[in-house]
Amino acid sequence: MTDFRDPFDSIKNHPFDTALSERYLVYALSTITARSLPDLRDGLKPVHRRLLWAMRLLRLEPSGAAPDVLVANPARNNTSYKKCARVVGDVIGKYHPHGDASVYDAMVRLAQDFSLRTPLVDGQGNFGNIDGDNAAAMRYTEARLTQAAADLMLGLDEGTVDFRPTYNGEEEEPEVFPGLFPNLLANGAAGIAVGMATSIPPHNVAEIIDAATLLIEQPSAEHAQLMEIVRGPDMPTGGVLVDSASTISDAYESGRGSLRVRAKWHQEDEGRGQWIAVITEIPFQVQKSKLIEQIAALITDKKLPILADVRDESDEEIRIVLEPRARTVEVDVLMDSLFRLTDLETRFSLNMNVLDASNTPRVLGLKEVLTQWLAHQIDVLVRRAQHRLDKIAARLELLDGYIIAYLNLDRVIEIIRTEDEPKDVMMAEFGLTDRQAEAILNMRLRSLRKLEEMELRREHAELLEERDDLEKLVASKDRQKTRLKKDLAALRKRYAPDSELGKRRTAVEEAAIAREIPLEAMIEREPITVLLSQRGWIRAMKGHVDLSASETAKYKEGDGPLFAFHAQTTDKLLLACANGRFYTLGADKLPGGRGFGEPVRLMVDLDGDTEIVALLPATPDGKMLLAASDGRGFVAAMGDVIAETRKGKQVVNLKGKAKLAVVHAIAASADSIAVIGENRKLLIFPLAELPQMARGQGVTLQRYRDGGLSDAIAFRMEEGLSWAMGGDSGRTRTETDLALWRVARGAAGRMPPVGFPRNNRFG
Repeated sequence: MTDFRDPFDSIKNHPFDTALSERYLVYALSTITARSLPDLRDGLKPVHRRLLWAMRLLRLEPSGAAPDVLVANPARNNTSYKKCARVVGDVIGKYHPHGDASVYDAMVRLAQDFSLRTPLVDGQGNFGNIDGDNAAAMRYTEARLTQAAADLMLGLDEGTVDFRPTYNGEEEEPEVFPGLFPNLLANGAAGIAVGMATSIPPHNVAEIIDAATLLIEQPSAEHAQLMEIVRGPDMPTGGVLVDSASTISDAYESGRGSLRVRAKWHQEDEGRGQWIAVITEIPFQVQKSKLIEQIAALITDKKLPILADVRDESDEEIRIVLEPRARTVEVDVLMDSLFRLTDLETRFSLNMNVLDASNTPRVLGLKEVLTQWLAHQIDVLVRRAQHRLDKIAARLELLDGYIIAYLNLDRVIEIIRTEDEPKDVMMAEFGLTDRQAEAILNMRLRSLRKLEEMELRREHAELLEERDDLEKLVASKDRQKTRLKKDLAALRKRYAPDSELGKRRTAVEEAAIAREIPLEAMIEREPITVLLSQRGWIRAMKGHVDLSASETAKYKEGDGPLFAFHAQTTDKLLLACANGRFYTLGADKLPGGRGFGEPVRLMVDLDGDTEIVALLPATPDGKMLLAASDGRGFVAAMGDVIAETRKGKQVVNLKGKAKLAVVHAIAASADSIAVIGENRKLLIFPLAELPQMARGQGVTLQRYRDGGLSDAIAFRMEEGLSWAMGGDSGRTRTETDLALWRVARGAAGRMPPVGFPRNNRFG
């Protein structure tokens, strides 16, 4: 009879939030401890460790690998490459039951010399490039281990680390690699877990070994002493670390911080004053093709007008050529602009969040990382020694048996020939152990001649001496430190700073943060003559032409000149309207002077039919006299009224039907203000009585019964007040005796001197 059970009988009721939190916690811990964070001891995540372990079992050791790494039978050593598909297949089939694409991506990264400072996989074929191109499919590429990987796995067969069953229990894999190669800091790591992440840059192997050696000699060494050795990251793509020594030190002391890395560049002379800037190294993890696209976009969008062209002339070495717009461009200005606007300067996040020996995630400083790594290496050293002691004890047991057999060879042969149970007889007669008797019985006859007493006793004595040394090593902390220092010194020779593999690539040169370059510095400075017509058409003629030419310049029918003045292409022009609003125009963006120009309303958002009152170039320290038709006004700094958008900036607040009537630049030597109203009354008062404001109504300049303000001007009292005499003579008249009109601000004033223009204008 079939036992039928309702599946709903096994359903248990749990609060949703409790069930979700429990399951999510399991997932989070799994991600943190078994996927995303590296182990402090070997610097590897599980997928990388399993990749290297699978390659080792496939005997893909590098040519010239250390003897300990190779298998016992030299004939079986294979230093040739194997297909990556074979390696990935073994990894996902035996050790890492995840997608083949993710495993192959991890393998590709281990082979890229622009991703790892010291690659662990020696790839053959297309493994991608610094432009960001992907590697070829795994069926086309081949790989084997590098010497660094061999150094990292050295001692796996010597009982140095624990092994654990694989996910299906059919195989075993090491929990961690025992080798002396300091992979965590040498190659760095990056990963995002649940609620935490890690980001460790690559470093110079020789510097790490030197710092570790210092801690062996002086466990209480200060952090500052370590930073004298470890100068900072050593990126595989080079570049320049530009942070200050204190900033770098603080980041490594806490284990958190960010470091600025710039591209390496130099200037090349092209002759006749021409030059180019050449980039030879780019920051770590920046794709060259994306970087060039960024720079090209600046040129296309005209965001960096001092740069004319960018060319990629790279082969095996990076060479990006930057061509300036003109020979007068300053190279430092160009490069500072590029550092701010592109990935020629990047910030690398330092977050040394790792799994310690107890598999606990922790953020550690440089000294803590090195101290715990050294503790692991001491443990490996002791375990290797203990493993060797066990091997020596087993061998000494056999040698003792062989010596007894040699001294009693005839009797041993007789027992073997005549006795039914020779093993028991030999054990009883000579006091042999079961293992010794078994070894003697398993000897071949041709080996008997090799049982020479002197040879056996020599090997016996050597093993006793080695055992004595190892026992002293296991018992003495000082001997362990001395041995570890010796082993580290031997490893350092392979990665010495004067070798191709070990020389430092990233320079450390402190530099200030790239300054924000003003627009004027990015524009080629050229003289222009600005013309604005009565109907609002604006243009710029090349050079400083005679301003009288503005009268004869071409205008549309019914139009004529309104403003004309000399300027530079680097100037910002202030456009003031009767409603008190100011707009800003870039002189370099004005249309050329061959045609009629363009309507200024296309460049800024003018309100309706607002009248244009003034157009003048802004100067860095310049000031303006602003006055409204109701007789109120103030002084404004030109820098305060510059608008950053098309909508402009409201500067003068007006009441009722009042309009902005006067916008005049104030000379640096001016000390007085002259105001004349529509009622033809003139008054003069000190400039100091007028407040400087960024926005507002201002104060009363002149009091009126009827009408309003006609004109105002700032001048120097010693030089007198001048005005045009009218007509075609072009002559001016200057009045120096102005005592009659000097009164306090806000007075009504009195009639001007004889001969003052009837239009009530100063000029």
